[in-house]
Amino acid sequence: MTARSDELAANLATVRDRIARACGEADRAPGEVELVVVTKFFPASDVRVLADLGVTDVGENRHQEAEAKAAECADLGLRWHFIGGLQSNKAAAVARYADVVESVDRSKLVAGLDRGAAERGRHVEVLVQVSLDEPGAEHRAGVDPAALGDLVGVVAGAEHLVLRGLMAVAPLGADPAAAFARLAALRADVLQQAPEATWLSAGMSGDLEHAVQAGATHVRVGSAVLGSRPQVQ
Repeated sequence: MTARSDELAANLATVRDRIARACGEADRAPGEVELVVVTKFFPASDVRVLADLGVTDVGENRHQEAEAKAAECADLGLRWHFIGGLQSNKAAAVARYADVVESVDRSKLVAGLDRGAAERGRHVEVLVQVSLDEPGAEHRAGVDPAALGDLVGVVAGAEHLVLRGLMAVAPLGADPAAAFARLAALRADVLQQAPEATWLSAGMSGDLEHAVQAGATHVRVGSAVLGSRPQVQ
């Protein structure tokens, strides 16, 4: 193996061990939690190494980079997750290569995603991104919890989209355990409305243990696997 392969293999082993230990502490089976490796800003060569090491799911959050990388690595049979902020005029294009779109935070995106999925000739899996900011705080990405049910209904009604569940990011500077506890409560409400929406994508390099404790089925890990992000010119 090359030095980079050795590095990624060691990092992957550490992250997988963290997931396994977190599952044990939460009385969950390690197989209940899927690792999505976020390859943003890293080259396609790293994606190939990751695939060789058994990674099946990769995440990207910039459309242009994601589109090019997915095309370059099309032979690997990976599942591509789009996890970044999504512009409505790019939604159809993202649906043409992304297998999972995790960042649907407003109904305006749904028609474009549905059209792109139809043009591609296959369904696209969707997660609704919900804001975990405290009430009264300025919201970052994510639908306000008060509007979550309406957006879930819109996604569920789209012909070429498959509602899979929720995605969220713990607010900066907040207690991730408390934030993910709010997410677990929101998830319970959504499951009453849409029992098929069982996925919960939450947790990153610094807080994945808290997310697993709260019931995450997918964790999105970048730097803990790939290292510090390279400088972008």
